[in-house]
Amino acid sequence: MESTSIPRRHLVDLTPVAELVVQEHRAAPCACVAAAARTGKTVQYGFGAAGRLWFEENPPAGMRGTRPPAAAAEAIFDLASVTKPLTALAFARLARAGALRLDEPLGDVLPELADTPSARAPLELLAAHRAGLEAHRLLYPIGDGGEVGRVELLDALRVCASARREGCAGEPPPEGFPPVYSDLGYLLLGAAIARRGGAALEVIVEREVTGPLGLEIAPAGVLRRRDPRFDERVVPTEDAAPRGGVIRGAVHDDNTWAIAQDGMAGHAGLFGDAMSVARLGVALLETLAGERAAWLSRDELWQLVKPRPGGSLRAGFDGRSGERPSSGSRLGARTFGHLGFTGTSLWIDPDAELAGVLLTNRVHPTRTSDAIRRARPAAYDALVDAMRA
Repeated sequence: MESTSIPRRHLVDLTPVAELVVQEHRAAPCACVAAAARTGKTVQYGFGAAGRLWFEENPPAGMRGTRPPAAAAEAIFDLASVTKPLTALAFARLARAGALRLDEPLGDVLPELADTPSARAPLELLAAHRAGLEAHRLLYPIGDGGEVGRVELLDALRVCASARREGCAGEPPPEGFPPVYSDLGYLLLGAAIARRGGAALEVIVEREVTGPLGLEIAPAGVLRRRDPRFDERVVPTEDAAPRGGVIRGAVHDDNTWAIAQDGMAGHAGLFGDAMSVARLGVALLETLAGERAAWLSRDELWQLVKPRPGGSLRAGFDGRSGERPSSGSRLGARTFGHLGFTGTSLWIDPDAELAGVLLTNRVHPTRTSDAIRRARPAAYDALVDAMRA
């Protein structure tokens, strides 16, 4: 894979943007900000970091009394739901190869789910959050001490495929049911991709997406095997008693942990650094410009990022929504991207040809603060201003 290192003298300094998140908004212990702006086929990158990887009073295991390291370009974050765009891109790649169809019913790909209410739901509607599924369910058993237990994948998939919302019975209409953001749909989509791709989901994502694009993005288990310094570089997330304390180097999402441990599920499980996520944004801009046709054509990517009726959710991506979008006020109306619960985000403006990334561990030591909601739009506005200066 390509190195994520770019000589600092060639980077726009986005340190003030990261400081805005950490120092002014106090949204997280640390933040890494990256951006990429295309002019023709030339790409100008920017990067900045601020804060320390954890609060000194809430250290991960074995780190009490140790000064937390400063955030830097090499910091690896739990990307949380920023995993979903890569799952969707793997889906598009398999469809391009003829391994499955976008409109193929779930039960045709996973016959063991043929007797569930979602058997006739097309895979594309799962990807676009329009298959009529509930947003979330706890899929794992809870131990006597409150700990998160393991769950068999098939058991979890059957719960997901049966979790239809009220008013969403039967086969979905052609454009789907009203959109409701659903982790459950992406768990099902990830399992369908794995089945037709003939390998574990993380293997397919590397084969079809991160490998061809040269991105250092993978589940914790893969990165740990690949990089002996992974456990030094990775940023901790929440102090969660059911998981044994401060989570570091393991996925924050409990359903993913219960199903995949150090692997990934369709909705969560990938880790990466800010520059790798920015490079993903560049690759998508290049694809929309018709410059990566050997990987995906413009039309194949458009099937994922195009606006859809009923709301801002696309297939693997989201758009701008609300009076104060999380992507701020500077990016254009056609901007698309995704947020992650741990405090991560990627936004891409195809008209300005700009991709912006904000990675934080806003759930450390607890998820209760909502400061990230104010910090995100402010950070993206400052990021755009810095890249245009």
